[in-house]
Amino acid sequence: MQVSEVNDIKTYNLSKGKTIPEWLSDRKRRLLLKKDVDLRRRIQLIQDFDMPTVSNTVNISPDGQYIIAAGVYKPRIRCFDVEQLAMKFERCLDSEVIKCIILSEDYGKLLLLEADRWIEIHSQAGFYFKTRIPKSGRDIAYNPATCDALFVGNSSEIYRLNLSVGTFLKPFETNCSAMNVIAINPEHNLIVVGSQDGFVEAWDPRVREKVGTLDCALESLRNDPAKVSEIPSITSIKYRDGLTMGVGTSNGQILLYDIRANKPFLNKDHMYGLPIKTIEFLDGPLNLVATLDAKIIKLWNRNDGTPFTAIQADNDLNMLAAYPNSGMMFVANESQKILTYYIPAIGPAPKWCSFLDRITEELEESNENVIYDDYKFVTEHELEELGLHDLIGTNLLRAYMHGFFIDMRLYRKALEVSKPFVYEEYRKQKIKEKIDSERIDRVQITDKLPKVNRLLAEKLITAEQEQEEKKKRNKTVKYKPNPLKDDRFTALFEDPNFEIDETSDEFRLLNPVLSRLTKNDSRKSTMVDDDNEQTKPIYADIFEEDDDVLNDSTTDSDEDLIFDRKNKEKDEMKNEHENFSDTDDDDDGEDDDDDDDDEDDQEKSIVQKRTMKTKLYHLKSGKTYDDLYSNHNKKNHHHHIDDQQVERQTFEQRLKRVEKENKNNRLLQGSSGGINGNRIMTFVPKQQRKTKLDEEDEQRKINNNNRQIEHRKQRKKLVRKTTGLKFNKNVF
Repeated sequence: MQVSEVNDIKTYNLSKGKTIPEWLSDRKRRLLLKKDVDLRRRIQLIQDFDMPTVSNTVNISPDGQYIIAAGVYKPRIRCFDVEQLAMKFERCLDSEVIKCIILSEDYGKLLLLEADRWIEIHSQAGFYFKTRIPKSGRDIAYNPATCDALFVGNSSEIYRLNLSVGTFLKPFETNCSAMNVIAINPEHNLIVVGSQDGFVEAWDPRVREKVGTLDCALESLRNDPAKVSEIPSITSIKYRDGLTMGVGTSNGQILLYDIRANKPFLNKDHMYGLPIKTIEFLDGPLNLVATLDAKIIKLWNRNDGTPFTAIQADNDLNMLAAYPNSGMMFVANESQKILTYYIPAIGPAPKWCSFLDRITEELEESNENVIYDDYKFVTEHELEELGLHDLIGTNLLRAYMHGFFIDMRLYRKALEVSKPFVYEEYRKQKIKEKIDSERIDRVQITDKLPKVNRLLAEKLITAEQEQEEKKKRNKTVKYKPNPLKDDRFTALFEDPNFEIDETSDEFRLLNPVLSRLTKNDSRKSTMVDDDNEQTKPIYADIFEEDDDVLNDSTTDSDEDLIFDRKNKEKDEMKNEHENFSDTDDDDDGEDDDDDDDDEDDQEKSIVQKRTMKTKLYHLKSGKTYDDLYSNHNKKNHHHHIDDQQVERQTFEQRLKRVEKENKNNRLLQGSSGGINGNRIMTFVPKQQRKTKLDEEDEQRKINNNNRQIEHRKQRKKLVRKTTGLKFNKNVF
């Protein structure tokens, strides 16, 4: 069931919902009903209320107990019993049904107008009589006073068939070239026919003469004659009572006449320009008229034409039948299902489906959240940006969840005021995108990295290369997909809105360790650069550098390093959240900055300690210590020491003398100068720690030795002595 609301009037489409295929067995149908929730919740008002392909007509019996529907293909009629909510019978025909009339109170007598000029009469038992009319028929009517069946079609004559005698009577001659519809007034039996020329002629069956003519085409052209390209024809006629008559035209207009006047008292336009197929005067105090064309059903007031509601369907509509004294109507259309609509505002549900009232009341009581197209949902932060924060609490904003609904017109005006250049930026962006798309055809420099998130793409490419190298060595390595090659992540590397800002607070909160490591890498690189610039080795032309030797801080055990790393990650995550929580307190802002500076200093010292390396140098080939001393004396001419005295000094004494002579030169101080570091280094080598593996190996060796010793002892005990054995010398 589908609920639609037009002009605050709810309409329930009882035919909307999933259907079960006919070719499924009963067992599969039951299984499908168990699995599919929508199928279980659907409302199937009348079982098999449909046609194989298309439904052409639908009629309700005068007693209201039976519904007769006709359709194709193969041409057939179906009778549905509303008391049983199921189909009573089905009869197949030779030709397609154009119109159907129920002659009795129930389904006992049916009169069918078919294509190819055929007329069929059916009784309660089945087919009863079949004949043809001279011209192709378009509509039929039945006069119960004379038992005459009247036929109009592609002819100027009104054919009469007396069903009591079973013979054709003399037809009525009209001035029309062809006629589309015919109707008989239920009060005084006045016959009216609608012609293809736009005229309505009235005939009195008592005198068998024409008694009046209405030029409906002229009246329909008075509203807007400029839009009319041809003379409209009459497509439908319906009587409400003895005086009121409705006429529908091919250009989508409905004219309401009082038969005592030649001018319509109301002209209603459907605004679609499609022929009006059905006009129904609904019962009730609302004085409503239901009119149908191929696209829409409109309900409006017959006194002033005020629209009440409207119903639109997915397929073209053919015919409308309103159930008496209720809000239910059936619609034949260009689809398999015969549509069933229920409008509680018009009237209650029929007696045979009174449960619909309870269902609709429950649906109205349930609170359902509806999102409207003419409203925009905004958060409180967006209201502040638009300058509409003061509207909170007024009727211009409707609170909903974590934000508000605002009228789209007000939102657009506020957006234009707060951001006047948004359209220009959008226009420039679109122009840039179009230019970039045209540049694709030109010769381009191939770049593996995308324009957006280049750092992330570089990491992914590096990881993929490492994975390929591992896979070459070990084929059992599991494959890890690369988002760069997945179409689902294309926008991540093309749309600037997905750019990852690693400096943002949100990124630091979500990835504190990753952001801190990125900072440490940048600090390391800057520190190394600063060291290279500030601490240049002295006597670089005399000494050359040996391999680096790591400091003692790097000789810790693996367990200590892992433990320190885990503790450091925990501290980093804790510090990140503490930093963000402390920023809300204005009084402690300066203290937080000091703490951050202290933490940065500590991190710098840790990084320096971890990255510190001892440099070893040796004299280049062909160089002696005299070259070092001569190079130093170039800057210190006032200090002169005999060469023999220098040769008798130890290396330590020579370095101390250089330091003493260059107290003002920081680079030559023993603490930080010299050949990129201290000239004298004393250390005590630490005894290597025995790991658990080494201890286990030693214990295993001891156990093996003990086993071998025990084994030898046992072998010695089991050896048998040969002293008691006697040998026979004559054996050989």
